Amino acid sequence: MKLAEAESTMQKTVEATQRSFNTIRTGRANASLLDRVMVEYYGSPTSLKSLASISTPDATTITIQPFDRSTLNSIEKAISMSDVGLTPNNDGSAIRLNIPPLTSERRKEFIKLAAKYAEEGKVAIRNIRRDALETIRKQEKSSEVTEDEARDLQDQLQKLTNKYIERIEELLAEKDKEISTV
Repeated sequence: MKLAEAESTMQKTVEATQRSFNTIRTGRANASLLDRVMVEYYGSPTSLKSLASISTPDATTITIQPFDRSTLNSIEKAISMSDVGLTPNNDGSAIRLNIPPLTSERRKEFIKLAAKYAEEGKVAIRNIRRDALETIRKQEKSSEVTEDEARDLQDQLQKLTNKYIERIEELLAEKDKEISTV
């Protein structure tokens, strides 16, 4: 694994962590809350985004307008069964989700969940570092790189690792602030 490859994978890990953070409810309507909802559509799980248009007409409501009205009940069931924690209101042509204000207890739960997602991201970055270190050591053993080059590569890899872990920490701090202040 080359350093550029490791950096690219670390960047993707940070982006995945950001997407996980986006699924945490903050008391404000946000269509990304439904990113992980999968709907049973003709026997196969399909993402909600590909079956309906999702909009936020105001700060406390998400509206889901299915492209095919026959999927309305399936979408409603999928939202009810998901970990979103919202009750869908089906009016026969669209589904509305009302976002209640967060209690202090729920805020604490969401902050813990955000911390869990951040830790998963940091572990993934450390695993990428471990794999890259193994590659560097193998290259050193097979004399593809010198001992000094290997040490330099390891230092660069550690700097990359620190940079991306710090980025996840920044994202976590932003999300904590967002959850706390809404």
